Amino acid sequence: MSECKCEKVEITTDEWAKVDEIIERYKAKPGSLIPVLEQVQGVVGFLPAEVQHRIAEGLNLSRALVYGVVTFYSFFTMVPRGRHIIRVCLGTACYVKRSEEILDKLKTELTVSVGKMTEDKRYSLESVRCLGACGLAPVVVVDSDTYGAVDPVKVMEIVHKYE
Repeated sequence: MSECKCEKVEITTDEWAKVDEIIERYKAKPGSLIPVLEQVQGVVGFLPAEVQHRIAEGLNLSRALVYGVVTFYSFFTMVPRGRHIIRVCLGTACYVKRSEEILDKLKTELTVSVGKMTEDKRYSLESVRCLGACGLAPVVVVDSDTYGAVDPVKVMEIVHKYE
């Protein structure tokens, strides 16, 4: 059995109260798990194990079911994310057009690893296998904004728009 390398999560009393309020509002409605997860993630910013357990108990669902939904949908996250999420496509079309250089530039300039958040909590950096915009390669998505034909040298100009 592997040991959990989870960081201790600090959730404020106010956040817990909002989580409980959301659960209370939905607990009698069948099929409410996804809306509850969406709203709770909006309050807390992510869905760590202790929050998932609270939701499972409040909706009278198994922890495994809640965890399964959280890990199935890419919208949900179990780790804290920055205010802005930067996704760099490493799919074939993007890769051959230097997307790895874009990713390396972002890692260096922002001092962040893939899958992590910058120290100031401004950005999270993710690599993805395909964004479905191969004709625009190489592609970078910041929050919900898609940028095509991104130049590795100029990628920080895009990022600085989101400060």
